[in-house]
Amino acid sequence: MKKLLLFLLLIVPVVAVAQATTDGVDYEPVNGIGIKNIWIQDRAHTPEVWSAQPYCNYSARTAVMHDGYIYIAHSNAKAIIQGTDTLVQSVVYKVDATTGEMVKELPLTLNGNIYGGATLSANTVGVDNFGHLFIAPFTSNAAPYQKIYLLDGETGELTVVSEELYKDAVYRIDYIDVMGDLTREQAECNIMAAAAVSENCMIYRWHADQGSDEFEGGFDGDPYFEIIPDDVTQWNLAPVVKMVLGADDEERYSANLFYVDGFTAAPYLCQMNNSEVFDSFENVDPELKPWDVGANGVCEFTLDGRNFIVYVMAQYTGYKESIDKNLACQVNICELGEDMSLAGMQHYWMVPDALGTISDNGTRVESINVEYGVDAEGNEAVTLFIYKCYNGMAVYKIGKNVGGDDPHPSLPGDVNGDGEVGIGDIISITNIMSIRP
Repeated sequence: MKKLLLFLLLIVPVVAVAQATTDGVDYEPVNGIGIKNIWIQDRAHTPEVWSAQPYCNYSARTAVMHDGYIYIAHSNAKAIIQGTDTLVQSVVYKVDATTGEMVKELPLTLNGNIYGGATLSANTVGVDNFGHLFIAPFTSNAAPYQKIYLLDGETGELTVVSEELYKDAVYRIDYIDVMGDLTREQAECNIMAAAAVSENCMIYRWHADQGSDEFEGGFDGDPYFEIIPDDVTQWNLAPVVKMVLGADDEERYSANLFYVDGFTAAPYLCQMNNSEVFDSFENVDPELKPWDVGANGVCEFTLDGRNFIVYVMAQYTGYKESIDKNLACQVNICELGEDMSLAGMQHYWMVPDALGTISDNGTRVESINVEYGVDAEGNEAVTLFIYKCYNGMAVYKIGKNVGGDDPHPSLPGDVNGDGEVGIGDIISITNIMSIRP
């Protein structure tokens, strides 16, 4: 492995120490379930701290919570002189999910060499259902491949997982989603993305069986498929895909159902190999529809036998009819209706009270994911993480015993309730979404 010799670090970020600040809102319990902000770091509540962080940058576009930590990917974060060359390196920042404090900076390397340089080379950071962190770059409509790398959360070293071919339908890809096991050791794996500004709402999918050495096109051998919503003809800029877990062991990671949130409309729930939309916000109460569809982000979770959806209400432009322009970059949390339908969903909360109203230079995406735990009484608890590029991030806890003094806090990722995150916790529970029939 080639050894790196770094003579000069040109960019040295000055990091303000994160303070344990909350949004200060007492949210009313709904149907016996409460929510509480654990901490928030953003332009509305901690503007000086937030603006001083190295991840407060247009190129720090996505983040994910995993095993009690938050990983924020910053493409092309550092310029480094190596010999006579100036190299650009991407960085992942590792943050304590319980406090918001920086743990370490992970400069990314590949085969012992600096990783970065290309446009948005670390545009997606995520985690599969078996705890494997990954990085994926932005690809333009001139790039025939989508590369995906496993990320070592301690060292920043990357390992190539796949270099998937788009074949004859090549469009811009901003963000990807992964379901199953990227290593294919414990389960199958599916990789999905939505094509930006494509004809007829194009989506991509690659599949590998458990134990397989290679991925193949996930639509009967083809890597692309067209969805036909009623009200749009293309996803437009920076669309996202979020796959949904199946109900039984055979279908768990097949990703038969998936959301597409594509800048031109509210999220659609789609079904593999079906060109028609499975469910949408068309029949949802108007009060629950996103104010601004230009912000992309959605996920589901299960708590106390109930199924929930979290989706972005607006990006930094906020609620266009509101006098209070701080109502921006917020998410709605709703319980899904009968048979997990969108039409019958019930609103629980919108969080936070404010986040930020500064343009993120067209990022569009708001990262959302959850981790599961239990409190001292054995009741389920969910930790929710939201991140909006250039505006802020926050962690919330949701559960029956949440609220007030909350004497039994749960640790993100502590599934077995032993007070720590370790090997005893169920690996596949992290970043899990609702189980759909």
